[in-house]
Amino acid sequence: MKIAIGCDHAGPALKAEILAHLDEKGIEYTDFGIQEGEKVDYPEKAEEVCRKIADGSYDMGILICGTGVGMSMCANKVKGIRAACCSDYFSAKYTRAHNDANVLCIGARVLGAGLAAELVDVFIETPFEGGRHQRRIDKITDIENRN
Repeated sequence: MKIAIGCDHAGPALKAEILAHLDEKGIEYTDFGIQEGEKVDYPEKAEEVCRKIADGSYDMGILICGTGVGMSMCANKVKGIRAACCSDYFSAKYTRAHNDANVLCIGARVLGAGLAAELVDVFIETPFEGGRHQRRIDKITDIENRN
C-alpha cells in the first residue's frame, strides 16, 4: 500500500506525527505537504494529492487542514476520489467499509495526534465490504460521470 499525504499551513505538526506513526508501522508514503512556517492554500494540496490517487500512483490519501472540511470539499472535486472528513473511529471505519473512501481528511485544529493516528490506522486497515455497498458506489460514480 502506498499513501499520499498532504497538508496546508495548519497541518505540518500533525502531519509530522502521522508520518512518524506510518514509519513505525512500516507503511510506504510520500509527503506532499508543506513544512512548518510555509504557506499554501488547501485547494492546491488537495488537488495535487488527489490527482496522484486518481491516476493510480497511490492507493490512498491523507489530507490535513484546520478542520479537514476544506480539504474534503476540494478532494471530492477530483474524479475518482471519495474523500471523507472524519473525527471519530466509527466514521473512519465505515467510510471505508461502506463508501470505499480513498482519502481521509482530518483537522489539525480538531484532533490530537493520538486520535489522528487511530483514525489513520482504522481507515487504512478496514477493507471495503463490497456487496450491497458496491451498488451505491456505482451510483456515486454515475453522478460523477454525469457532472
